[in-house]
Amino acid sequence: MLYTQALVDELNVLARYNLTSTQEGIKVHKDADSAVIEATARLFHKGLVDHEDGGYLTHLGLEAAEKVQAVLTILSETV
Repeated sequence: MLYTQALVDELNVLARYNLTSTQEGIKVHKDADSAVIEATARLFHKGLVDHEDGGYLTHLGLEAAEKVQAVLTILSETV
């Protein structure tokens, strides 16, 4: 299975979360890019964030965001 643009958009939303504090969420405004709004809503319906416009990560969302950010770090390293 390859990454679709919808999945990439969801991964990008998860990458925006600050993992050093569970008290810090995100807010996706109504004038944000439609792909970001839609990706955030999908994450809500999948149970990864607690509000349709972002909010805080759920326990499952925190696990997913940790993995997303770890992969991003690994792939961003220069060789």
